[in-house]
Amino acid sequence: MCGIIGEIALAGAIDAVAFDRRRDLLSHRGPDDAGTWLSPTAAVALGNRRLALCDPSPAGRQPMASQDGALQVTFNGEIYNFRELRRQLEALGHRFRSACDTEVLVHGWEAWGEGLLAKLEGMFAFGLWDARRGRLVLARDRFGIKPLYYYRDDRRFAFASEARALVAHPEIAAEPDAGALCDFLVYRFVPSPKCIWRSLAKLPPAHALTFEPAGGSLRLWCHWQPPSRSMEAAATSVEVGELLADAVASHGTADVAVGSLLSGGMDSAAMVASAASRGISLPTFSLGFSDWPASEHGAAAAVAAGLGLSHRQWLLGPESLALVERMATVFDEPLADISTIPTFAVCALAGGHVKGVLSGEGSDELFGGYDWHHRLAARESPPDLVSFYGEAMAMGSFAGDELATLIHPRHREAIPADPHWFYRACAEAVADRPLLERLRWLDLRSFMGELVLTKVDRASMAASLEARVPFLDQRFFDAVFRLPAEKLWRRGEQKPLLAELLRRLLPARPPARPKQGFVGPDRYYRVGGRWLDLLRRSALVRDRWFSAGGLATLLERGGPWRLWKLLVLELWYRRWVAP
Repeated sequence: MCGIIGEIALAGAIDAVAFDRRRDLLSHRGPDDAGTWLSPTAAVALGNRRLALCDPSPAGRQPMASQDGALQVTFNGEIYNFRELRRQLEALGHRFRSACDTEVLVHGWEAWGEGLLAKLEGMFAFGLWDARRGRLVLARDRFGIKPLYYYRDDRRFAFASEARALVAHPEIAAEPDAGALCDFLVYRFVPSPKCIWRSLAKLPPAHALTFEPAGGSLRLWCHWQPPSRSMEAAATSVEVGELLADAVASHGTADVAVGSLLSGGMDSAAMVASAASRGISLPTFSLGFSDWPASEHGAAAAVAAGLGLSHRQWLLGPESLALVERMATVFDEPLADISTIPTFAVCALAGGHVKGVLSGEGSDELFGGYDWHHRLAARESPPDLVSFYGEAMAMGSFAGDELATLIHPRHREAIPADPHWFYRACAEAVADRPLLERLRWLDLRSFMGELVLTKVDRASMAASLEARVPFLDQRFFDAVFRLPAEKLWRRGEQKPLLAELLRRLLPARPPARPKQGFVGPDRYYRVGGRWLDLLRRSALVRDRWFSAGGLATLLERGGPWRLWKLLVLELWYRRWVAP
């Protein structure tokens, strides 16, 4: 896991000192090492901040070059099948200088070119400069586990893991995008390729691009599509359990200590129990909420004790709301999910003891664990999927008329005609699939890909902690995503395949309770007091992004999730735009 950055100067030369200053704005993503490669003409620069989990020796330093120096790569992530790829490349005559997964990108690109992307199993975002072809390649993993932003004008092309390293460039305009701001008020996040910064774009998950500075050509393409359902697929919980144990074992491999987050729910319990079944004892970390009967920290501690695992926990109270100000720095694009604070806190706890953790993201999307999956499965007639999903995701959403009231008149033309344009685009990409499969894809591409994984990446990286997600392991995902609905949904039972697996691995575990998100009691995060006063003195109103009357009406009308979203945006704006 690392922070990556790069720049191509189309006119003039790159200031290496200033470039390194921007690289080091990502030092929280990689405190172990720093490196920069500058081309002989100073027209191309790649930089890296390294968090070393695989071959922490100097041999793994980045950016990493091919033997003849024609390829340079800066990489963020983990390639779990790198040993298998290395054996294939060595059989083709390639010679390796390190034991680091990054090196398979260099040799793999030499051997297979764009075909390398289909061979990679893991989470990744990388920039690769191919001097022979005069071409920059950017690529991002299938689900968007690792982030990648880019910028282009007639003087430069630049990219980075986080927007902060790009908007710090003195010649890149740091102005919010009014349309993206409206999207945030609808979705709780800004969907890719849009970015809250008008001048930047996000490379969407499962996409790659090439940029050739000589001709200025840019090609963007999707390198992966979800597998189609296979009628032959008929996995049992035993088979799913073996696949999950394989995924957990590969994701738990590192040259430094790796642990696991443990919420008390089914997903993380299945991860640590699967690891234990292979003889892997992961130290565990959980978060609880004081003075709240629904807190799951007791269940997490019981799972850890039952498996004989080392366990640490942290109890949050209402005072944790104060962390919302810190979130405005952690998230350099606003993200209004209510669980950002607990996620940040448990990552900070784990980061004090290990460099990497397993985390259970992806399970609900893959196994259909959300209540909207069951609501859709129970419908007698199929609804309009986009409308159905928009209602399911409507927490704190602003409807069209409310956006028109809230947004200042000078920006109202930026309000999207179709507020659910992103959901519609995701659904249309798999329009030929069965309805429930389309819903799961909507979850994977939108809610998980844009919100959940972004939250986990920023929260973990703020603690210099690598979060790995075994439920999104390629082989595991491909096997489970193909399963027919009757394998995934059973009336009155949540995730029956995982439940059967847990009954076998953890027979003493209490019966599953109703699903609970990774959030505390609502009263902890109610926007009132000084936070409401802050909104009444809104900088967004002062700078004419919001209308004073529209905001006053919304504040009077209330609604906890809407106020939360407005507070997150206000704090982000004061932190990054108008301190």
